[in-house]
This record gives sequence, C-alpha cells and structure tokens, in this order.
Amino acid sequence: QVQLVESGGGLVQAGGSLRLSCAASGRTFSNYAMGWFRQAPGKEREFVAGINWSGSSTRHADSVKGRFTISRDNAKNMVYLQMNSLKPEDTAVYYCAANRQVLTTNARAYDYWGQGTQVTVSS
Repeated sequence: QVQLVESGGGLVQAGGSLRLSCAASGRTFSNYAMGWFRQAPGKEREFVAGINWSGSSTRHADSVKGRFTISRDNAKNMVYLQMNSLKPEDTAVYYCAANRQVLTTNARAYDYWGQGTQVTVSS
C-alpha cells in the first residue's frame, strides 16, 4: 500500500508559476513510477507528466511540454511538478499517482492515487 498526499495547489494569474508536491508513504517509493494527472470539470482525467523509478526518464503531455517539469527525490519520498507559464486551460484538480510497473500515460495502469489538489489559473 502506498499513500499519496498532494500539496501546493492554489489560485494564480495566467503566466504565473506553481510547484506541486506529492508526499509518498508506505511501500518502497523508489520501486514505483510516478505520474501527475489532471481533471477539469466536465472533462476526463488526463495525463500530465510521468517519471520512472530512478528519475532517469520522464514524459510530458504535449499540452504542457516546455512549461511543466516533473521530478522526484527518492531520498525524501517526494515527487514534484513545476508548472510555469500557466494558462487558464491548466485549471483542474491535479492528482499524483503511483505505478508498480513502468512509466506510462495510461491512468488505468496506476495503482495508487492521492486525493488531488486544485489549481486555478485566472485570466
């Protein structure tokens, strides 16, 4: 079992930045690939970024590429999402997720999820 707790969301103006954090506890954090997903009202949950167990490989959705960066610190059991140049369309609840297999964009492959943190970008 892995418990995930996100933090760092909030209200920011367009063009601003936020850094989301996800604290993991439970089983060995470094065994898991990690992902960030988001869900806006009336929309399906979508992949934002993912990172493999060691941090040597990352993937970012085309919509955030060049603006968002995922990273992890296995010594601290933390994963981060640095979000720059935020746009109103980035408004959503952001979720952290853990996957025992490999880095993937498929939400169904993730075994554990956090409760989410709200990000609101005003125009």
